[in-house]
Amino acid sequence: MIADQPIAYRARIRDYYLALGFQTPYRWANFSDVPFTALNKPLAQCRIAIVTTAAPYNPDVGDQGPGAAYNGAAKFYSVYEMSTATEPDLRISHIAYDRQHSPATDQNSWFPLKRLKYFAEKKEIGAVSELFFGLPTNRSHRVTQEVDCPALVSKVTGVAADACILVANCPVCHQSVSIAARQLEAAGVPSVVMGCAKDIVEYVGVPRFVFSDFPLGNAAGKPHDKQSQIDTLRLALRLLSGAPAARTTVQSSQQWKPAPEWKQDYSNAAKLSADELAARRREFDLQKQRAQPARSVKIS
Repeated sequence: MIADQPIAYRARIRDYYLALGFQTPYRWANFSDVPFTALNKPLAQCRIAIVTTAAPYNPDVGDQGPGAAYNGAAKFYSVYEMSTATEPDLRISHIAYDRQHSPATDQNSWFPLKRLKYFAEKKEIGAVSELFFGLPTNRSHRVTQEVDCPALVSKVTGVAADACILVANCPVCHQSVSIAARQLEAAGVPSVVMGCAKDIVEYVGVPRFVFSDFPLGNAAGKPHDKQSQIDTLRLALRLLSGAPAARTTVQSSQQWKPAPEWKQDYSNAAKLSADELAARRREFDLQKQRAQPARSVKIS
């Protein structure tokens, strides 16, 4: 019987990329100190901003829909902002979410704008920020810390947000939003990370974390399940106001499936043949080449 434990993504990914032929394991960000800023007013008076790693749909760069293969051309490389007045079309084909187990057919699972507006309508929060923000999933710690996160902090403070919800998707997304949460807290903006990769977020070290033991790509709740999404966001909001100190993790009680076998599949080199590993290496190299032109594209 398979033990129902969270996936150890750092170890799983290390073994996977070694099996693909990469000789140097990725070095994940890790910090001993964690900034913490307490919420200084009731949630019912707070303007809350969302930070996402999802990308605005771009019809010029190929398939980005549900089930699409990893699409490096759809990546973005600078922090963007968009209005919350209407529901945007955000996709996750540019990142390594769990394509086998996540249907990727409901963006409410990775972008909780609609559910956050629900809490604003109920007057449980003061307001939703007029803008939301997109954070790149940059593998470079230096670029994330020195370029992306300072730009994000400037934008978030520029809309006078009282607090920020950061939603992760792929493994590197979890690292990026965790670093961003740290910098937001240091700038005086309370934050909470919503994610599905517990080991990555806690290894980086964040003030507040809501962990959902779901396939990557569903940090904001189960797809097409409004109550799941509301309940998950409610945990995040309660943690914003109720966390006693840094490194506070709250795990959702929801289960993806009664049985945990799905956790054996993501990037598991032990389940792949030599031919499958070789094919994945070729696809990885191809998508890396396709992503290069996107580096010069900025979203405003």
